[in-house]
Amino acid sequence: MNPESKVCIECGRELFGRSDKKFCSDACRSAYNNKSLAGGDKYIRTVNRRLKKNHNILLQLNPDGKTTTHKEKLLKAGFDFDYCTNTYTTKDQKEYRFCYDQGYLHLSNDFILLVRREPSPTG
Repeated sequence: MNPESKVCIECGRELFGRSDKKFCSDACRSAYNNKSLAGGDKYIRTVNRRLKKNHNILLQLNPDGKTTTHKEKLLKAGFDFDYCTNTYTTKDQKEYRFCYDQGYLHLSNDFILLVRREPSPTG
């Protein structure tokens, strides 16, 4: 190997081609990026997985955009009430919690109103 040649920052093989090349292959580029993303973002990935799971559960139980279900049904499906993306409080102080566009409101006797937020006309 030429002492002036550059090497792949993932595997150390000699690089050929463009002078600004950092990786010898797509596999090395992917492996390097996967390692660098895996580090400190574990908590963020865990939260995002929980939010996505909650969203999917709400979507599955509320295909038509508005329905009522029992809290136990959500819990059995694996819903985690500690994770939501935002809240909306009405004028009469009812608090809707949302996982992206899918939301819910606690009703009496452990019933839950499921709703879907329609996108705003401005985006």
